Amino acid sequence: MAISHDAWRQVKNITAEKIIRALKRDGWEQEHSRGATIGFTKNRGAPLAPSRVVVHYHPKKTYKPKLLKQILSDIGWDDSDLMRLKLIRKGKKSKKSD
Repeated sequence: MAISHDAWRQVKNITAEKIIRALKRDGWEQEHSRGATIGFTKNRGAPLAPSRVVVHYHPKKTYKPKLLKQILSDIGWDDSDLMRLKLIRKGKKSKKSD
């Protein structure tokens, strides 16, 4: 799912810790892991198979744009999900002075 330009500006420097906390708030279950990768699964209902996403974790690590876009796409979050999870704020409209 694509996210808007405004949302991308707010999320492009997100750390691995924030993504992991948001995944847990969104109902993703952490798998047992060793090393620098942490797997998460979420059952999305009977007709759909459980989804799985892997987050590469290093303290205070941010991701390069291409990898971050792929992670967000794999998770399936859109702008409304990012706002609900408090990863972004609603875009503010600029006021023009007369």
